Amino acid sequence: MDLEKLKSFFTTAGVDLLKGIIILVIGLFVVHWIVKFLKKTKLFSRLDPSLQSFFINAIRLVLIVVVVLSAANTIGVPLTSVITIFASAGVAISLGMQGALGNLVGGVTLLILKPIKVGEYVRIGEHTGIVKNIGAFYTEICTLDNTLISLPNSNLTNTAIVNYSREGTSRIEASFTVSYDSDMDKVRETLLDMARKGEKVLEDPSPWVLITKCTESGVVVLVRAWAKAEDWGSVYYYLLEYGKRALDEAGIRVPYQQMDVHIRQE
Repeated sequence: MDLEKLKSFFTTAGVDLLKGIIILVIGLFVVHWIVKFLKKTKLFSRLDPSLQSFFINAIRLVLIVVVVLSAANTIGVPLTSVITIFASAGVAISLGMQGALGNLVGGVTLLILKPIKVGEYVRIGEHTGIVKNIGAFYTEICTLDNTLISLPNSNLTNTAIVNYSREGTSRIEASFTVSYDSDMDKVRETLLDMARKGEKVLEDPSPWVLITKCTESGVVVLVRAWAKAEDWGSVYYYLLEYGKRALDEAGIRVPYQQMDVHIRQE
């Protein structure tokens, strides 16, 4: 009698185990087919490549968990116990990875809202450079001195982002101080002619020169020019260097900060 019960148990368990294996194999095949189908849809192809990778991995993981739970339930493993174990493990992992999860949420937010894109010239906090990669956890920017900086995505969602590339063009300003006895019309024409000769300076809007303030040392003159966003750095340094050269060639004195002391003898 006991032998018959034991035989019946193994027979039933073997059938359940076979069913579980079949469900697992077929389920994994269906998961592979669903993921492959999603990759070919037009809606999915419109997403950012980084966002595509994130969603594909997330969907694959969820479907695999469903298949494994279904196979375990068929074999005879109590589903409630398995779910409880998964829930407990999830809570423990989430508590231990709060920073990483914050970065993950920030990465998804960046990829969906797109305040920055790869190739754009931006300033994030004290860091300025070109966006090289927007990952799930970190965003990489390359500074003008070719230094690669990795910024946590959670910081980016709580920090002001200045995007120099989004509008296509940028206004560049360079200031010079000239002496009070300078001919301001000559100063203006000299700096305007210099700005217009710049290869990367746009003709429309055209450059212009204005006086911004008068200081103890002299008159501050500002040159404003427009350029493509990616040419911001080269145009800025062009205005500084060739602006100084143009003023020197025109005989316009650029004063330095000084203090005159007069001694009176009685």
